[in-house]
Amino acid sequence: MSRISKNVILVLLTLTSSAFLLFQLYYYKHYLSAKNGSGLSKSKESRIGFDGTQWRAVKKFIMLTSSQNVPVFLIDPLILELINKNFEQVKNTSHASSTSECKFFCVPRDFTTFALQYQLWKNEEGWFRLAENMGFQCLKVESKDPRLDWIDSLSGTEIPLHYICKLTSHAIHLVVFHERSGNYLWHGHLRLKGHIDRKFVPFRKLQFGRYPGAFDRPELQQITVDGLDVLIPKDPMHFLEEIPHSRFIECRYKEARAFFQHYLDDNTVEAMTFQKRAKELLQLAAKTLKKLGVRFWLSSGTCLGWYRQCSIIPYSKDVDLGIFIQDYKSDIISAFQDAGLPLKHKFGKVEDSLELSFQGKDDVKLDIFFFYEETDHMWNGGTQAKTGKKFKYLFPKFTLCWTEFVDTKFRVPCETIEYIEANYVPYLSLMAYEPVSMVCKPACSLSSPILHQDSEMHMSGKPGSCSPPETIVFIKFASIPSCPLY
Repeated sequence: MSRISKNVILVLLTLTSSAFLLFQLYYYKHYLSAKNGSGLSKSKESRIGFDGTQWRAVKKFIMLTSSQNVPVFLIDPLILELINKNFEQVKNTSHASSTSECKFFCVPRDFTTFALQYQLWKNEEGWFRLAENMGFQCLKVESKDPRLDWIDSLSGTEIPLHYICKLTSHAIHLVVFHERSGNYLWHGHLRLKGHIDRKFVPFRKLQFGRYPGAFDRPELQQITVDGLDVLIPKDPMHFLEEIPHSRFIECRYKEARAFFQHYLDDNTVEAMTFQKRAKELLQLAAKTLKKLGVRFWLSSGTCLGWYRQCSIIPYSKDVDLGIFIQDYKSDIISAFQDAGLPLKHKFGKVEDSLELSFQGKDDVKLDIFFFYEETDHMWNGGTQAKTGKKFKYLFPKFTLCWTEFVDTKFRVPCETIEYIEANYVPYLSLMAYEPVSMVCKPACSLSSPILHQDSEMHMSGKPGSCSPPETIVFIKFASIPSCPLY
């Protein structure tokens, strides 16, 4: 009996020890390992633990960049949006308290996107080799600097635009930002060359690189996210708002060079003085409207100068901007007057063909045309100063892109050719001027509802204009044969 009792007791002790051991293993796996960041845990809310593929890839990437003193910052739209929604909580989170669960970097996705300012990158080749030694498979995308493409001796120079580094099934997309003279950041188009494996990553899911982009230079701040120290834009909401409107189109440097080879630039004192004053006026207008939060773009002759010759047309008399009427603010006039630009003319009303004109230095004028949107087209109005007649100028619908002009970031119509053709007679070449008579078509007006060609004007001494020289800026071509009266 005593022998049986001993066996029973031995079995019970064995079972108790096994149960205790199993309990320890369970406790370690589901509690301690989560705190140490080495285990995989899923709560009832399906939260992913710290050894998730995304988190490990991001952690290794941050270790890589930190070891090389490469100041990358997070620009991933999905994660930035999550951070922005919980911004106060994230800002007040300490490194120790952020290691309990993975809320941001473990969100399922194919890429995590970071950015880098290229001028701060000191050891590009060393970084690339180290990344491969850490287990990353990296792809480097380069292309010619578009600003140097017209210089024959430098046209072959390539600059890095994008890095894609893959660790197992997750990839890090590093967007290389280049500083531009207008104090903004530019990134290039991600074009896949022939030798690149199209199956390396799902390229179509990339958030950046479908087209070149331009962004305000962001102020950065460091935060702790999922136990990792990362830099993000100090105003993440502003950066997120920039992304869908960031498309950039370059000035056509090659075409501008060809233009000036065929038609010599006007280097007279008068022309150079006007261009200097016009540049100052454009930059002052940009600064004033940016403070007001008003979108605007280069219009009319100023847009033509950018597109055709990458500069201000020297024989022009003014600079022209466009603004959507829905962006009109009642304090626009007072803001320009406070900036030292008195109002010269005001034509029309907010609800009916508004146009503003401000006086700059040396009789250089700033004209602002307000655009109204209809179902299938846009239009801006004009009023003839002497007669009071109103005009309606029709445009096909257009969107806005960024560009660089006179060392400043400006918007222009993305559909530039269609926009310019709507401004000018269709047979007026954008590239050539011929010393022959030409016919300018007046816009639709109350006295002329149908476009006609009975107003013949001959070339003046200035190339590319009807007499008087500024008429070509005012008289525009509406591509729709008949115009609604108003």
